[in-house]
Amino acid sequence: MKRLALLLLLSSPVQAASVVPNFTTGVVTSETTSRTEVTEVINVVEYSNATSYTVNGTNINIPGAPAPGMNYTMVEAGAPFQFTETLMTPGISKVTDMTRTTITDSYTMSTSVFTQ
Repeated sequence: MKRLALLLLLSSPVQAASVVPNFTTGVVTSETTSRTEVTEVINVVEYSNATSYTVNGTNINIPGAPAPGMNYTMVEAGAPFQFTETLMTPGISKVTDMTRTTITDSYTMSTSVFTQ
């Protein structure tokens, strides 16, 4: 601490010299280019925790309370028909895997003009 006080007492004051620019006009141009790339990976697994049973069709005799294993009959034998039976049990019901990339390009140009 004594050395610092001695140093401060023995040193001479500092004076700044004034700076005078030696130009009268100027132009500054700046260009910036950037690219941003974002890649998203989306993985979705949907689960069902119930059992569902559906039946539909045309020219098919569907009773009021359909159930798996029932015997379904045609309304008009020999005529065209369509029959769909779906049984969904608990577990994975849907899987979605998706990857998407978003690219953003940016270009900026600025010019500054100044005089003294």
